[in-house]
Amino acid sequence: MKPFSEASEGNRAPILAVLKRVFAKSRHVLEIGSGTGQHAAYFAPELPHLVWQASDVAEHLPGIREWVADPAPIELDVDRQWPEVEADAVFSANTCHIMAWPQVERMFAGVGRLLPPGGLFALYGPFNYHGRHISESNARFDAMLRERDPQSGLRDIESLLPLGEKVYLKSEEDIAMPANNRLLIFRRGPG
Repeated sequence: MKPFSEASEGNRAPILAVLKRVFAKSRHVLEIGSGTGQHAAYFAPELPHLVWQASDVAEHLPGIREWVADPAPIELDVDRQWPEVEADAVFSANTCHIMAWPQVERMFAGVGRLLPPGGLFALYGPFNYHGRHISESNARFDAMLRERDPQSGLRDIESLLPLGEKVYLKSEEDIAMPANNRLLIFRRGPG
């Protein structure tokens, strides 16, 4: 059965509106954590100037293939060696809060190694500011995540920025999105 995420269906249009502007000059996007594959299936035809490469851990690839055939989704586990991919942009949605903190660190390090100078990293999801939730619904979501897995949970933007800086990813935009989410845009600098 084809996997389906109501959240992916609901947030895709607002995300696309930003990506059309942000990725206007990009040519090859690597999506980290494609999940069901719905974002890749929706964004790729809406951004025809791009090659949209879906990726995820091996167990999710069969479901992604139900949505996306070309290019075929690839395995990417932030805990292992990354596949050889050429990309001038990276997109990831709703990944930081389901990863353990060391995995978040490895994702940023991998993106920093992958992107050329000028490359963009668009990171979507719910985030905190200065250790505080921006809404009651985010606080409830965070509590549910931490109860299920104490290593997961909403991340503070102030903790993510230094991860980017270590690998020459400079924060460029912090865009408010529906349902108390954010779209963070980083640009790879020289180095």
